[in-house]
Amino acid sequence: YHIASAEDWNTAQIKGLYKPEGLLRDGFIHCSTGDQFLQVANFYFSERKGLVALEIDEGLLRAELRWEGQEGYTFPHIYGPLEVSAVARVAELKPNAKGLFEFPFERVLH
Repeated sequence: YHIASAEDWNTAQIKGLYKPEGLLRDGFIHCSTGDQFLQVANFYFSERKGLVALEIDEGLLRAELRWEGQEGYTFPHIYGPLEVSAVARVAELKPNAKGLFEFPFERVLH
């Protein structure tokens, strides 16, 4: 999963590629797993508006996906632009009355 500004995502849909500021600054696109999503959203994006959540199909990525981190806590990083076609679902990400986010996609239990 990745959290993007709705404006950046709209631009990506026109161009076919998503190239966020983090890719230029850090050399990769910051992502998270479903289990990490809420912690990341509420820590880094609390009370922000105009956001969307992207559910990425890693099997459709052209850029390299690396799992990186430290002390056993790793995050997925995409080393290159994200093709719009690799995004399976998009959901508006709105804070609730307390300014916190909830997971925007229906969870599938296995």
